[in-house]
Amino acid sequence: MMHEKFHYHSIGEVEQTAAELGAFLPMQEDLSPLFQPLTLGRHTAANRIALQPMEGSDGLEDGTPGELTWRRYERFAKGGAGLIWFEAVATVPEGRASAHQLRLTENNLDDFKRLVAHIKETGLKENGFEPIVIMQSTNSGRYSKPTGVPDPMIAYNCPPLEETPLDSSRILTDDQLRRFTDAFEPAARLARQAGFDGVDVKCCHRYLACELLSAFTRPGKYGGSYENRTRFIKDAFAAAKAGVGDGFLTSRMNAYDGFEHPWGWGMKEGAGLEVDLTEPLRLIGELKAQYDLPLLNITMGNPYKNPHVNRPYDNGNYVPPEHPIEGLGRVMKGLSDIQHAYPDLPILGSAFSYLRQYAPNLAAGMVGGGHCAMAGFGRMAFANPDFPNQLKEQGKLDKVCLTCGNCAVLLRAGRCAGCVIHDREVYKL
Repeated sequence: MMHEKFHYHSIGEVEQTAAELGAFLPMQEDLSPLFQPLTLGRHTAANRIALQPMEGSDGLEDGTPGELTWRRYERFAKGGAGLIWFEAVATVPEGRASAHQLRLTENNLDDFKRLVAHIKETGLKENGFEPIVIMQSTNSGRYSKPTGVPDPMIAYNCPPLEETPLDSSRILTDDQLRRFTDAFEPAARLARQAGFDGVDVKCCHRYLACELLSAFTRPGKYGGSYENRTRFIKDAFAAAKAGVGDGFLTSRMNAYDGFEHPWGWGMKEGAGLEVDLTEPLRLIGELKAQYDLPLLNITMGNPYKNPHVNRPYDNGNYVPPEHPIEGLGRVMKGLSDIQHAYPDLPILGSAFSYLRQYAPNLAAGMVGGGHCAMAGFGRMAFANPDFPNQLKEQGKLDKVCLTCGNCAVLLRAGRCAGCVIHDREVYKL
């Protein structure tokens, strides 16, 4: 059977299925690798656990963090993760993914300052250390919904993502793209002023910067050749560097889209859905050399079209074409390949939460085996924000993500997103 619900009762059962499928899942019982410090440039993370950028769609209309935003990050700070990758913050108003996505401006800078300070103060008080806090700067591109209604801005028409081609007026011009790269400068400058330790130039999940990496069919200076397709992300990095000053730059970046060439990044022409890291590795090397990246957050897939690639699930709106552990193994192998290609660049991994109570064992195996430097958890943080401290103190979890997908359902509906299972008094379908 290609798709099945999680049913494992031991690490051994998981490992047996992985072996049968030929999936790369290096698991271990010893969780101590997750609680070693990690130097990231001028900063040191107290442990190797990171919370991935999970949007709550709970900001105010002007982009200011709302009451539930504060609640979420206070809980994250108390939980004990060494790094909190703050959720997507729009660089331009038309690039917001919802009417309630956060946006940092001169007018609400003090609100963000207070929130970042509260995160750090709470972490220090509760756990004895301040978590590193990184802001994710984004332009949602084809997934823009600034008023709550889809208002896509696309790099090119992409058949795997569109039942019918979008009107050509939706295709951004080169001049518009240039303006959008420039917007990363004030976003980074304000992030630095707000107290964030670093800035992520978001390049994943087919949002604008990521989509341009696969713009093989686009004419002009942002499409076709590798140099043109990587122009936007490189220009965005240059703009962000001008704004961030001595703060560090990083990216949450797709290494693989999961759509056949010419519609996907990290794909080999004529090889179906086979992974080809040639271009992703080249881009990573170029950004590393120019910006001395202290950390890179690697992910895959598109949560709107093929979420099984990076978020294997029990329940979704389609039956995926592969076993969940097969997809999980693809992510782990990609992380390992990138980490071994750049051993002095710490790689932050994704996709662990599907394994529930055994997710920490996979994370420990990946970190302990040198396959990535840090393990990132998204859905798990929604379900159990205390999980890092629970692991450290008890060696096990009392609540886990059940991969029901309902937090994503809430987000796509433009509603406040969280765990409908373990936080049901606040979040309901």
